[in-house]
Amino acid sequence: MKIKSIEAFQLPMGSGETGSPRCAFVRIETEDGQFGLGEASPMQGGIASLGIIARDMAPYLVGKDVLDHAILLDTLFHRCVKLGPEGATTGALAALDIALWDLKGKLLGQPVHKLLGGAWTTSLPCYTSIGNNSGRTVDEVLRVVERRVAKEKPAAVKIRWDGDRTKQDVDLAGDIAKAKAVRKLLGDDFVIGFDANNGYSIGGAIRVGRALEDLGYMWFEEPVQHYNVRAMGEVAQRLDITVSAGEQTYTLQGLRELIDAGVRMVQPDIVKMGGITGMMKCAALAHAHGVELVPHQTQPTVGHLANIHVLSTIMHLAKPVELADNWERGAPVFVNPSEPNNGRFELPTAPGLGVQFDAVEMEKRKIVIKF
Repeated sequence: MKIKSIEAFQLPMGSGETGSPRCAFVRIETEDGQFGLGEASPMQGGIASLGIIARDMAPYLVGKDVLDHAILLDTLFHRCVKLGPEGATTGALAALDIALWDLKGKLLGQPVHKLLGGAWTTSLPCYTSIGNNSGRTVDEVLRVVERRVAKEKPAAVKIRWDGDRTKQDVDLAGDIAKAKAVRKLLGDDFVIGFDANNGYSIGGAIRVGRALEDLGYMWFEEPVQHYNVRAMGEVAQRLDITVSAGEQTYTLQGLRELIDAGVRMVQPDIVKMGGITGMMKCAALAHAHGVELVPHQTQPTVGHLANIHVLSTIMHLAKPVELADNWERGAPVFVNPSEPNNGRFELPTAPGLGVQFDAVEMEKRKIVIKF
């Protein structure tokens, strides 16, 4: 089956009005009209990845056999390696990979998880991921946590800071106070994670990490700058709480460096690093080193479905699936996935990813990237 066309496009999400966040998608269509959808990282609207797809990758793929999937993407990685093997390039490859898996599932009449070897579970618990807490007071943090937990009924909560990455250790005492208040609100047995979003020095991270240990938090995410792998490893080795990192890691080799440094919970993102194929490699790497794989994933539509197909195939799934802020922004273009049902995401059984969308609404909003 030959590839006929590749379309790279943005979609304004949610209301679609000026200022709505834009997400980045790709559609691969075959000569007989079958198609697959993929998604790239939405950073800055994904425009860099979409440009690379439209200008540098699509011309090579047209006319190729869709089932030569791995060869095609490995070839593209090396053809584009001088653009930098991380970031926009790997986001582009992730989108293409996800679209090809979606297409392959439709061609073979099977959901993606079947093609990956089968699902250990078809119902995956979620954790509520709550951002922008650096700018909130203690009471404001508690209000948003209480509201989200009541609505989503998650298996766990992660409070994220989303502060200014040009500054470190801005308010250590205040951060600890918020962590204490959330623990008191949710009770001693509730599973809670803390995402510093790269906000601390090594010393600041150790101080906050010790407090989180005393409070019974389960994991401490990206305490220092992601690009300082040795610092991340030092914090991980000096604390008892599980330190996690990897959402800004774009290659398998980069993930191995984090593990070698001492990180014991890795969080690559399916729309940033290799798509479904890349995430399966990450799962194998994590399994070989005895570390937890808990992917970062904030996209409520195509990226989410790709992510849960992969996670369903992992035998020792360590943590719930991320449910980020503004999940409802997938509507009205995408019919599913909807909000989780009683704190769980159900795995689609339709061929491919199981994406459902309003074609008219998509066409109305679509911003096609051309070169």
